[in-house]
Amino acid sequence: MPGLDETRPFFPVGIAVLTVSDTRTLADDRSGDTLAARIKEAGHRLIDRAIVPDDQLAIASRVKAWTERDDIDVVITTGGTGFTGRDVTPEALEPLFEKRMDGFSAVFHRISYDKIGTSTIQSRATAGVANATFIFVLPGSPGACKDAWDGILKSQLDYRHMPCNFVEIMPRLDEHLKRGAGN
Repeated sequence: MPGLDETRPFFPVGIAVLTVSDTRTLADDRSGDTLAARIKEAGHRLIDRAIVPDDQLAIASRVKAWTERDDIDVVITTGGTGFTGRDVTPEALEPLFEKRMDGFSAVFHRISYDKIGTSTIQSRATAGVANATFIFVLPGSPGACKDAWDGILKSQLDYRHMPCNFVEIMPRLDEHLKRGAGN
């Protein structure tokens, strides 16, 4: 059964949170606040937090810069995953992915379905790895952020979670780059 192995140590990871919105500010960013609070509650380090407009270049530039930092292991974005003309977060970030995490979307939608039913199909939540950094692209609602954190990220970002978790594979995320350099 999955769960925490209390004999293993907890390792805090560095996380950056990006809110994608043309209208929100830090003063009224409930989704970003939700993620920041949960990150800190879990014992992780909130390294940076920002808001950028619904603009592909701005989104990609901010996330790419964060993936180049040694103190950031995970980037979580919120917003811009719908179907309107301004919803461009997946288009901005999926080209950065070296590896896609299709299972994240599947599990997110399964959790979301239990809360909002078929409305979950209106989200293009996605995830992947870029530059040895996990990137999770979440919808912009506080409820979706709670679902993703509570149902997936909290356990997968905890080294004690068994049978496996993201933390234990973080040191090996860039193996393909090292292996390719030696050929």
